[in-house]
Amino acid sequence: MKISLTSRRWLLIIHILFSAIMFGNMVTFLILSITIATTEDSSLIVSCYKVMHILSNSSIKASTIGTTITGILLCIWTNWGLFKYNWIIVKEILTLLLIGLNVWGMYAWTLDALNGVGAERLWGANLSLWTGIILQIVSLIFIFAISIFKPWGKRKIQKAPVK
Repeated sequence: MKISLTSRRWLLIIHILFSAIMFGNMVTFLILSITIATTEDSSLIVSCYKVMHILSNSSIKASTIGTTITGILLCIWTNWGLFKYNWIIVKEILTLLLIGLNVWGMYAWTLDALNGVGAERLWGANLSLWTGIILQIVSLIFIFAISIFKPWGKRKIQKAPVK
């Protein structure tokens, strides 16, 4: 099933909005993490972790799911296809990484950090959180660049020899 050009454009707008929300969430996480790292105010630290946990349980999940669904629909309903182009396959692999980081990782790491405020184990939770944030920001920037430049072209599918 293919969709009209107008429908495709609307679906693309929705996809870009979900992607922008996901990126905005990660920039917010980065800012909150920098705030946590540079303050001694325990109530501010707790507040930052609470905001991160609320975001990880709401808009991060929603934007990840929305981006994934609209991306799949764009592949299926247009000539791009799910596996025709190498750059789309790379985006799909990175999206799977982001799903794991967003849906499971950010929620678990912010919960650990929130529960460990003032404890020695907080450093480990912070390291996981920082790693997740950096991985997501770098992955999203790479996905955006791939979407613009569309490198690596179409896959060369080898056909079975005819007997």
